[in-house]
Parts: sequence; C-alpha cells; structure tokens
Amino acid sequence: MDRTISIGEQRNGNKSRWLKILVAIAVLVVAFFGLRKLLTTTVKQKDFVKARVEMGTVENTISASGLVLPSFEQQINAPISTEIKNVFLKSGTEVKKGDLIMDLDQAYIRLELESLKDQLELRKNNITRLKLEYDKNLRELDYNAQIKNLEVFSLKSALEDVKYLESFGGATMQEVKKAGLALQISELEKKKLNNELEFRKAVITSDRRNLELEVMMQDKKITELSNKLNATSVKASRPGVVTWVNESIGKKVTEGEALVRIANLDGFRVEASCSDRYAKVVKSGMPVRVRINDSNLEGIISSILPTIENNTIEFVVTLNENNHPALRSNMRVEVFLISNRKENVLRLRNGPGINGAINQDVFVVNGKEAVRRKINLGVTNSNYVEITGGDLKAGDQVIISDMKSYERFDKVELE
Repeated sequence: MDRTISIGEQRNGNKSRWLKILVAIAVLVVAFFGLRKLLTTTVKQKDFVKARVEMGTVENTISASGLVLPSFEQQINAPISTEIKNVFLKSGTEVKKGDLIMDLDQAYIRLELESLKDQLELRKNNITRLKLEYDKNLRELDYNAQIKNLEVFSLKSALEDVKYLESFGGATMQEVKKAGLALQISELEKKKLNNELEFRKAVITSDRRNLELEVMMQDKKITELSNKLNATSVKASRPGVVTWVNESIGKKVTEGEALVRIANLDGFRVEASCSDRYAKVVKSGMPVRVRINDSNLEGIISSILPTIENNTIEFVVTLNENNHPALRSNMRVEVFLISNRKENVLRLRNGPGINGAINQDVFVVNGKEAVRRKINLGVTNSNYVEITGGDLKAGDQVIISDMKSYERFDKVELE
C-alpha cells in the first residue's frame, strides 16, 4: 500500500542529492588541479640559460686540432761530418742576414780540400804531357804519310819507265808486272797510314776531352768543398729569430744533420689534422676558422699531405691575417673546417638542451611560463643550430639549458 511522502522528507531527499552533486563537483575540481599540478611545475628563471631565435648565418663545421708555426722557417744542416766547435747565439735570438751563429771544426775538410787541389794539379800536368805526346805522335804519322806519298810517286815513275822500256824490248813483261805490284802495295800502305792518321786524331781529341772533363769535375769538387768549408761558419742567410740551435759543443754531427732553425715571426701558418673519415670532404681551398681564445681567424686549406697516418689526415692552413697579435709559435689551437654555410636562416645558439637530433623538443618562454614545442634542426655547429621547422619565429626565447628533468611536462611556470 502506497504511503504519502511528507514535504519534510522530500526536502531532506533533495538536500542529499545536492550534497552528492556538490561532492562530485569538488572531487572533479580537485582532480583537475591535481592533474594540472602533475603536468606543470614552477622553476626559477635564473637557473636556466635562454637564447633568442634570430636570423643569421649557420655553418656546418668539422673539428680539427692545429699547431701554429712560423710561415717561413729555414733549417741549416751540417755541410760535412764534423764536430761543433763554438756556439755564439742561443734560441730566441733575433738575427740579421750574415750574423755568425756557430763554428764547425774545419781540420778534416781542409785536408781533403788540399788533397783535391793536389790531384787537380797532377791531372793538369798529365793533360800537358799527354798533349805534347799526342802532338809528337801525330807529327810522326804525318811525316810517315808524306814519305809514303813520295814513295808512291816514285813507284809510279818507275812503272812508267819500265813500260816505256818494255815497248821497245828494253824490259820484260815480268818487270812491268813487278813494278805495278809494288805500286799497288805502296798505295795500300798509304791508305793505311792515312786511316791511322785520321783515327789517331779522333782518339787524341776524345782522350783530351775526357781529361779536360775530369779536370772540370775535379774543379767542381774543389768548388763544392770550398763552399762547404765556408759553410762551417754557420751564418744566418736571412733576418729572423733563432728558434732552435744545437748547443752541444764538441758533439759529432753527420752531414745533413740539423744545426739551426731560423724563423720569420712576422707571419704564421697552422698545421692541422683531423680524422681520416673526412678524407673525401677535406679539399684544398676549403674555408677554415681558427679559434684562439676569444679570437676567430679566417683562412683556407692551402695544401694537404698525401699520406694518412694514425687514422688522421694532415693539412696546412694559410691565414688571411697571418700576423694577428694572438698568434704565437707552437701554440695549440682549435680548427674548424667549414663544409657547408647557410645565410639568412633562423638560428638558435647551441647549448646543452640541444641534443643534436633532427627532431626534438624545446621549451619556449611565453610570459611567465615555458611551453614545450617541437622543432626541426638543419646545419649544426658548436655555436649555432639552424631551425628548419617547428612553431618558432625570430625573437622567440628558448631555454637552451639541459631540460631532461622536465621532459614529462608540457609546460613549466617561471618565477
């Protein structure tokens, strides 16, 4: 049987329903703010490094290491095997052309030079004696040839006489034949003498030329040894600075061994090396940037060494400003080979928050919060990265500090 619900009971039921609704709403509000709390956090701006997106140039670079050396360095080597006698200048001394740096012992080379001079005089005397002997032999051969000519002429006359006598019975045919045979023999002997004379002239000319060449060679040896004797007084051939000198007085040095190095410190070059995996990229004429402390010097690769050693390739960098005040001999420097360059593109300063991936997330400052955004990167170097895609524009501020601790948040609040 149905019972009529009183107005009081109805009011109590309505209150209960409204209370449940209010409780449900409160739970939803708490859940919303709790979830928001999980997705956001508050950080201090001073704890992070920010960089502004801008238009500019970005270069793709290859890192290398280099050594600063004088643009010109002359090495003076020992002209002979001898001993170091005196050293007059030390490393770091500025020299002018002709300044005496050291003396080498000359005793041995002087003896050798005197011996060569004696041998040269002997050869010259041999040439004089041989010339007289050759002239005598040639004259004798010439006289013999003249005698043979007279003999042939006489035999021709005798043959004519015998023929004449034979014509009227005063001589026999046998006598005519005998006279003719004697003439033939004499003519052959004459040809033989003439041939011998021509041969002797040719041989004498050749032998004399050989002796003269030997004298010339000996003379050149003497000149060369005289130059080496002069070179034992080691002098600067041009102005510069002595960067190294062998100061071991009394030490035996071999011919060709380094004694002194003189450098022109008015200009420098850089000898650099990088991994051989870039062998196909590194080319002569390639632009290069050399970093010395806070200075960046521009240059190009002027030459590449043909051999690869220890998995590295070596090359020489010619600097546009090779007399920059920051350059010092034997200074180690960072070298960057510019393999690609893009101008007037969106770029962002590189930092720990840029992980090098083509696609990555960054936090962009928007008022009092930093919002996560996806970006695409192009050309990258140690200074800047190219922004090729994403919701970024010039003027945006991006946190470039390491944000791995906040990678689960979509945004962070900034204090």
